[in-house]
Amino acid sequence: MNLVFSTDDLEPSKRYAAWQGAICDVYVHVDVNAEERSDYHGFIREARFGAVTMTDVLLSEQHISRRERHIAKLDKDCYYVEFVQQGRVNVLQAGQTLLSNPGVSAIFSASEAYDLECVGKVRSLYLEIPRTEFSARFSEGRLPVVTTMATSRGLGRIAAEFCATLAAEGAPLDETARTRLGGELMDVLALALDMGERDEFSEDVSAQQARLRSVKAWIEAHLTDADLSLEKIAKCNGVSLRHLHYLFRLTDVSVSEWILDRRLQRCYDVLTRPELRSLSITEVAYQLGFSSSSYFSTVFRRKFGHSPSDLRRR
Repeated sequence: MNLVFSTDDLEPSKRYAAWQGAICDVYVHVDVNAEERSDYHGFIREARFGAVTMTDVLLSEQHISRRERHIAKLDKDCYYVEFVQQGRVNVLQAGQTLLSNPGVSAIFSASEAYDLECVGKVRSLYLEIPRTEFSARFSEGRLPVVTTMATSRGLGRIAAEFCATLAAEGAPLDETARTRLGGELMDVLALALDMGERDEFSEDVSAQQARLRSVKAWIEAHLTDADLSLEKIAKCNGVSLRHLHYLFRLTDVSVSEWILDRRLQRCYDVLTRPELRSLSITEVAYQLGFSSSSYFSTVFRRKFGHSPSDLRRR
């Protein structure tokens, strides 16, 4: 891949400013904000495969934003497909948050406002795909925009490995071969995205159980979120809502029932800890995601056979 820019040969104190000037203001048209600017690291390498532009990017931790003033400078309408190899990137667009990492790819519009939150040092492969050519590979209304794709199995893994192979081996190929491979890469991506849930359900039982454990761990870490929804859980874990329900068929409760049970158990634990007696029962309920104290008391009594206040008086 051809080197576009690198901070390697610059003095550490000048790297961040050089990155802004060479890349953010000219190459990709975005704003960046990095807290650690004294020794910034980054590079961009690029290769073209017909209509598809592939970039290999290294970024220090930062926040990236594209707004209308940046979009006005763009001369093409396209999508980004991101394959993270190191670190994590949160993609915020159209009111959704996609969590991408080495096991989950994100697709979003390059021609609409977005924010990227790069967590830690991030290495990614980005594909820039023309909207018209990619849309033609889907039946009308089927093109998924602002979504994720699992890359640890099935067609998603094939697409990610195909992309990585092109990045590593594509340089010596002539233009005709590169153009053909770019078209085939779009075909594989479209097939992986179009298969969606059908590809997800091809997991064997052990893989499903592993995924379920991962989802449960994520939910446990976010039980205190008042806005925790099934849609958010599915999006943040790289699965569809239907597949989320499917995973919980391995248990004897639904997703919502499991969340309620875990929240109640966490509330019970808090209410029995002497050092937390300064918290009122209502505060405990609200901190664990309940929006109604009366509802909390009702479901708490139903589960444990006594009210939260009775437990406190013991």
